Amino acid sequence: MRLTHLLAFSLVLLAIAGRAPAQSPAHANAPTPAKKAPIPREPIWETRLPSFSAEDYATQVETLIGAWEKSIGRKLAPGAKGKVGLKIYADSGPGMATPVPLTKAVIAAMERRGFKHENIFLVGLNQLRLRMTGYLPSFITGKTAFEGTQIYVLESGRYYDPVWFYDSPLPSRFDPVFMEQQTKGVNATTTKEEDRKSFLATPLFLDADFWINLPVYTDHPTLGVNGALVNATLWNASNTARFFRSPANAPAAVAEMGAIPELRETWMFSLVSLEHYQFIGGPYFNSLYTVSEPVLWLSRDPVLLDTLMLDRINTWRKKNRFEAVSEEIRTLEFAEILGVGSAKLSNAKVVEVR
Repeated sequence: MRLTHLLAFSLVLLAIAGRAPAQSPAHANAPTPAKKAPIPREPIWETRLPSFSAEDYATQVETLIGAWEKSIGRKLAPGAKGKVGLKIYADSGPGMATPVPLTKAVIAAMERRGFKHENIFLVGLNQLRLRMTGYLPSFITGKTAFEGTQIYVLESGRYYDPVWFYDSPLPSRFDPVFMEQQTKGVNATTTKEEDRKSFLATPLFLDADFWINLPVYTDHPTLGVNGALVNATLWNASNTARFFRSPANAPAAVAEMGAIPELRETWMFSLVSLEHYQFIGGPYFNSLYTVSEPVLWLSRDPVLLDTLMLDRINTWRKKNRFEAVSEEIRTLEFAEILGVGSAKLSNAKVVEVR
């Protein structure tokens, strides 16, 4: 198994300065980082939901994926591994999680394309929040909307591989959403070297032919936007909460993880519902600051999706007399520098699908 291309924080700083690093990051197992890829010029495919019912989600998800497939000239289909992964978001708890009807609609769309139900798996971060949001069986009823669907809970620690990791000299762990139990599950005997590594969850890019990102949007005091990029990176790795101690560290980590070639190669697209998003107070769910739009977006450019949502978040903040998200938070700029996508609103080409 090959090691992933590890990226160091200095890579972002050097890229901003217009220089390439002279050598790979200082780690014995770290190969030379990949060169900056050209920024993808991908449109945003948009369709409107007549309602948020399961039936309308199923119809419009199929319509949206079908239109995207037509644009690229091929249908999604099982490959050598015969599996597809869905990265869901449940970490803000009930009220701000990937809508269950959306996830079920994507599962059904993949089954129509030849994937067996048992070969479609979900990836989430925290067991309790997955249970609270309807993905894992209820403690009371024992029932779940996803009977027979494999759900990988990353915080179980079973889905990280020791040779796939993001390396950063930034120790210390804490939970960015629920601050209690900060040291739960942390081995007190870990070394400083171990504490600086964030291990990547491998099912999405090693076990599946491809994977689909199903984020939910909130603002975030450190990242600016908690959405497509963050769901695919920080919420898809271990020991990443340590980055939130400094406003500069988490944005760089998101950008650098998003630029890992193996992750990008199998990341088919992001599909997001605007059934609910939050413009201030996130990532803690607060119903007073949420907005709902009957809109679905699909794009291969997570940076552009996050840029569109940042514009919406700031619009709603202004309407409610809150300050805009700080321009000092440079998550999207860093990601654009590393070729993950476009952070320019003027580059947003929205293709309406009916």
